[in-house]
Parts: sequence; C-alpha cells; structure tokens
Amino acid sequence: MECKINPHKGCCGVFVKAFKWTPVILISAIIIWSYYAYVVHLCIFSVQVEAARYILLILYHVIFLLFLWSYWRTVWTVPGKVPARYRLNYEQLEALENSESDSEQRHILDQIVIAKDLHVSMRTVQGSVRYCDRCGVIKPDRAHHCSVCGACVLKMDHHCPWVNNCVAFYNYKFFILFLFYGFFYCVYVALSSFKYFLQFWATSFDAPGQSKFHILFLFFVSSMFSLSLCSLLCYHIHLVINNRTTLEAFRAPVFRRGPDKKGFSLGRSMNLQEIFGDDWKVVMLPVFSSLGDGLSYPERLPDLEMGLKESERWDGEDEEENEERMPMLQQESNSVRTSVLLPNTESESEQDEDELMPGMLSASHTRDTLGMSASHTRDTLGMAASHTQGTLVATLVPVDPDDKLANGQPNKTSIYS
Repeated sequence: MECKINPHKGCCGVFVKAFKWTPVILISAIIIWSYYAYVVHLCIFSVQVEAARYILLILYHVIFLLFLWSYWRTVWTVPGKVPARYRLNYEQLEALENSESDSEQRHILDQIVIAKDLHVSMRTVQGSVRYCDRCGVIKPDRAHHCSVCGACVLKMDHHCPWVNNCVAFYNYKFFILFLFYGFFYCVYVALSSFKYFLQFWATSFDAPGQSKFHILFLFFVSSMFSLSLCSLLCYHIHLVINNRTTLEAFRAPVFRRGPDKKGFSLGRSMNLQEIFGDDWKVVMLPVFSSLGDGLSYPERLPDLEMGLKESERWDGEDEEENEERMPMLQQESNSVRTSVLLPNTESESEQDEDELMPGMLSASHTRDTLGMSASHTRDTLGMAASHTQGTLVATLVPVDPDDKLANGQPNKTSIYS
C-alpha cells in the first residue's frame, strides 16, 4: 500500500511551515541591523553637525515606519479564501470524476454554476468552468491554486517566499507599497551614507573602528537591494496599469470568447483605482482600499452570452489610448433628453432650434435633404433629438396634419425624460 506524505499536515507540515519562515527571519534581521547601523553608527557616531543629524533621523524614521508597516501587512494579511458557497459536495465531485467526456463534464459544471448562482466568466482551454479537484471548489475569476499554501487563493499574483505568503487580492496593495517604500528606504540610506562611504576610502574618516565597517556594508547592502527592488517595482507597476497578475502575464485568461490578455483592463485610471481605491487619503498607506470583493471583476468586453451587440462594446472608446471601459462602470452623468419640434415656417423652425441645443438639424437642412418645404405642405415633419452619452441623434417624425391648435398653428411639444 502506497503511503502519501502531506506536506501541509502532521509533523511534516510543522517542519515545512517552520522552514518557510526562514526568508522572513532573514529579511527582519537585515532590517534590524540596518536600523542599528544607520541610527547609531552613522547618525550618532559619524554625523558631526547636529542639525543635519536631526534631519536625517526624522526623514529616516518616517520612511522606515512606512516600509516596515507595509512589509508586515503583506506578511500577516490573509490573501483571500474562496467562500464556502463555491465548494462542491461529494456527489458533485463524484459526478465530475466519473464523467466520460469533456462535454459531459462541461455540462455538469454549467448546471452547478447555475444552481449555486455563481458569477464566473473565466473558462478552461476546453471551454468549461474552472474548478479545483484538490480543494473541491469552483474557482472564482482570477483565483488559482497555490501549491505552497495548499489552497485556492482569490486573484492570486504569485507566492512570495520573502513574505511567506501569497500575494493576492487582499494584500496586493500592501505588496506594491512594500516594494515602493523598500526601494525608497534603500535609496535614502545609500545616498545619505555615500559621503561617509567615500571618506572611509579616503582614510579621512574619523569614527570608531566598527562604524567604518557598518557604514561600508550599509552602503553596499542598500545599493544592492535598491537595484533589485527597482526592477521588481517597475514590473508590478506595469502589471497594475494593465490590470494583470503575474500568472496572467504568462498565460492569458480564457473566456467564453477565447483567450484575452487584456480581458480585465479598464483603462489606466480605473486599473489603478481597482488596486489602490478611490480615496486619495489612504492611497499611499498600507490600509486596505481595493475595489471589489475578489470574486468577480468587470471586464473589458461584455460577455457575448449576455446579448450585447458588437457595436455596443466600445461606446465612448478612446482609440488613441485604447482605454475602454465597460458600460456598467460608466457613471451616467448626462440625463436622457428627447425633444419633439413641429415647425411651421423656416424662420420659426430656426428660432426654436436656437432655444434648444446647438447641433440640432435646421429646418432648412431638412427641406434641402427631403426636397420639400415645410411652408408649402401640410405634412409637416418634426425632428426628435435624443442626447445619450454626448451623442446627438436626429430622427424625422411624421405628424398628423389635422393635429392643430385653435389658431391654426401646429402643436409644439417638448418631452424631457
């Protein structure tokens, strides 16, 4: 009988969990040493000007606290668990395992999604709903199974050993801020210690013996980490602007319509808001402000099975920037207007047009187009203008010639909805 060892349970699981904390302990030790070297050996023992010492210490502690706060929020925040309603029961798992073809399995998964009322847009390459046979759950959009954590994680980006945690929906903002403040911290330490680093090599550095070596290693370590953090930060800024995860950058998400690497991109502004939120007061603080619930996400293209036409997808598209947004995300600030005008003469039509909105078709233009004059026919034509999302549409509406007022003038009606 074959014996399987589970690396996440029992004595083996305890040993693996303890070993995974080694990178975090190493990073913490480097941070503590850098604090000691900078504050004690650089600022207290080496900086002779008192005003400069206080300025360096104040700026250092502000950056250091933001950096440390972001790092520990990344480490200790639960990245995102799949809710219980996405879990499959024993009968459903048996039916999926015993299915004889991909089409049968796809049909079973579709029925499960409908019965549970789950909103999932992503599909497998075969076109079926994604599910995890190890966790026994339907995978929400952008969720993936982490083999290190042994669980499915919402909007998983990657598993980072330096924080011993998955970087995912609930701590992705903290991770970006950790990279940003970490890079800023290393650059600040390297620049402020550079003067004393040069003095050390010029043998004109007057300080206790150990301070020389602390400042020497402080400059080298901070410079080395700043380079690595800079490259990693730039890469993740690129991902945030395009609304992708690291996994999606390597393999494009698949929808009913097929693979689409820009499937969740809503434009640069909305992509940034999805991660950092819309409250500017907490944008640069390691406080959770990301938009959404981690289960469903607005898409660049509406689902073809939702019944939307091709022409309705790109309403208001900026072709140069190619930063489209879904209609569901657009906040309609313009109310829908409809105006019906029944002109009698050309002069009266032009006067009424000035009272309405600029850009309506004039009665003279209508006469030239249709080859008829409004002043010499009883079959007067009205114009209906509707203004929806900044687009003016003019429609000719036939009017009953007997619909007149007592004075013989045509009736005029304006409807605003």
